[in-house]
Amino acid sequence: MVGSGHLGANGTVEPLPEDFDASAVIKEPVPPTVAESENVKRAIVLGKNVHTLCLEVTEPDADDEITGERDAYMASVLSKYKKSLTERTKHHLGYPYNLDFDYGALSQLQHFSINNLGDPFIESNYGVHSRQFEVGVLDWFARLWEIEKDEYWGYMTNCGTEGNLHGILVGREVLPDGILYASQESHYSVFKAARMYRMDCVKIATLHTGEIDCNDFKAKLLLHKDKPAIVNVNIGTTVKGAVDDLDLVIKTLEDTGFSRDKFYIHCDGALFGLMMPFVKLAPKVSFKKPIGSVSVSGHKFVGCPMPCGVQITRLEHINVLSNNVEYLASRDATIMGSRNGHAPIFLWYTLNRKGYRGFQKEVQKCLRNAHYFKDRLREAGVGAMLNELSSTVVFERPHDEEFVRKWQLACQGNIAHVVVMPNVTKGKLDDFLNELVEKRAQWFKDDKFQQYCIASEVGETCCLCPLHKGK
Repeated sequence: MVGSGHLGANGTVEPLPEDFDASAVIKEPVPPTVAESENVKRAIVLGKNVHTLCLEVTEPDADDEITGERDAYMASVLSKYKKSLTERTKHHLGYPYNLDFDYGALSQLQHFSINNLGDPFIESNYGVHSRQFEVGVLDWFARLWEIEKDEYWGYMTNCGTEGNLHGILVGREVLPDGILYASQESHYSVFKAARMYRMDCVKIATLHTGEIDCNDFKAKLLLHKDKPAIVNVNIGTTVKGAVDDLDLVIKTLEDTGFSRDKFYIHCDGALFGLMMPFVKLAPKVSFKKPIGSVSVSGHKFVGCPMPCGVQITRLEHINVLSNNVEYLASRDATIMGSRNGHAPIFLWYTLNRKGYRGFQKEVQKCLRNAHYFKDRLREAGVGAMLNELSSTVVFERPHDEEFVRKWQLACQGNIAHVVVMPNVTKGKLDDFLNELVEKRAQWFKDDKFQQYCIASEVGETCCLCPLHKGK
């Protein structure tokens, strides 16, 4: 009989209350399997990206709790998955994640549902939160970017994209009729924000380095002098690691007649936002300059094992977004309501362990290894480019997609890149290069493939194809 009882804490069946309505529980809780149509095939958008294998979720048998077979099965699956992660981590070069971390001390917190919903600076009725850690992390970044504690507002985002969405949203609310300007090599989330917010967006040309072309920027500003400017400045572009010259962007705005109340600058520092403060020649990202917001990813250079980020803006701007939420007993000006409460603890832990000096050493190591790798590539006859302020080494795209997948390279057109992070050693770079050289010998044997020309992407001086070699 359905509804005759339920399991108590000790595993025994206890009778249900007399007033329990058995009809409130469906008799068969497992929905029927949906058969796939023979005439409909799943479309793969990017063609070469094959859908991964599926670990099906299956219903437990009636005696699973007694035999323990399901627990053993799941333990076996997870063990195999861990081995796969270990192997894939060995060949991880194309994406900007710092895999050099150890958070074993934080495993004791995994049993808690930590949620930092609402404003980080206003405690809500939900008591299982980590706001004290979050605000500590925000204060650390506020000091890095030179803004006083009583002059900024911020929060920990779920990823770098959310930081961009929030920064551009603040810009739009401050300047409702503003036009969004972004270089064509800006992260796709910037253009996603323009679509989401129905903003007019103007793409700016870039130099071969990937840096914004301020001559083109000025020309396009002059076409729209009657509208305020909301500008995305890249502190490290996605593909080439180019750092836009913040000072030149500000000068261009001012020279074109835009007063400071007519422009808003958001700095997308997803990866290099934490690296640039420790590079002597880099344009300084500072709220002492007329910028409106800065965002950085926490799972990239910092090395958090889960996607997250930090978004800092001026306190004077945030009231345009804030709303009182009665049932939280708090205010909310974030993009997402609920936010991962574990992430701030991970970042707090790392910032305490490393500090500014620790990150300075890691930045120096990354830049040094990036220059080493770029030089070795060119010595091997591989066209390559490295921006002066970057640890992203751009080079000719490999001809073998299996090789690309093995080393998890990010590719675009005729180029690929390796992002040298703290966990990427010279030994790992040597292993990659040795295998690349062996593969190239096979690809170019008997003119099976031709060496890619990358002059249009990175300039003739960086290309080593037959046409440009020696120029």
